[in-house]
Amino acid sequence: MTEKESSKIIIPPQGSVIRDVLMRIKLILKLMGDSRVNLLLKVLPLASVAYLIWPFDLAPGVVLPVIGALDDVAILWLGPYLFLELVSPDLIQEHMNKLSSNLQSIENDDVVEGESTEVKED
Repeated sequence: MTEKESSKIIIPPQGSVIRDVLMRIKLILKLMGDSRVNLLLKVLPLASVAYLIWPFDLAPGVVLPVIGALDDVAILWLGPYLFLELVSPDLIQEHMNKLSSNLQSIENDDVVEGESTEVKED
């Protein structure tokens, strides 16, 4: 892959922020189930979620409550981000193509054929 191709956005924006986050979560779940992804890389998203529920914090919220919450958010963002950065771009693109094709087939089925009749009440 050339440098120009690797600098392209692999996960294209689909519209809303919520939709993009859900697409990213689906991508991570698909990659976690793929046997071609290194087992050590799969630890990154799992460790970030485990840190969120772990009772100990790196920066306790007692001293500075804002920093206590920010470290949780930072680690929850950093784990999946590093995971997607370290997985092969070709593998990510393969899964994104599958997810996008599923999404497009759902969006194309929005039109429903049917008939309507007007009912008048007396």
